[in-house]
Formats: sequence, structure tokens, C-alpha cells
Amino acid sequence: MMDQRSIGADMGQVIQFVSKSERERLRLIQEARAIYDSIFPPNDPAGEPQDKATISRAAAGDVGNLA
Repeated sequence: MMDQRSIGADMGQVIQFVSKSERERLRLIQEARAIYDSIFPPNDPAGEPQDKATISRAAAGDVGNLA
């Protein structure tokens, strides 16, 4: 048998309806994020991130001025 305190504690909970399409959208977002993180890990293993100028110069073939 339940006492009044335990019934009152449950009354504060809110149940939210989530449609099937919203659940599917969230699942697809999670899957896409996992794929992105597997390609581009969130932590740079080399330590410091490179600036965009260095990356663009290296891509253009101007490696002589990189220091």
C-alpha cells in the first residue's frame, strides 16, 4: 500500500509526448554526429590547432615559408 508522500512525489513528474518522426530525427542526428566525429575527432591529437593561413599556404604548395 502506498502512502501519501510517495504519491505526491510522483505527481511532480511531467510526461512529454515525442512523435515517431521526432525520435527518428534525433536518431539520425546522433548517427550523423557519430560519423562526423569518427572522421574529424573532436580532440586534435597533435596538440595545437593550425591557423587557416598555414593550412591554405600548405595546400597552395607554398611550404617554403612555413615555420
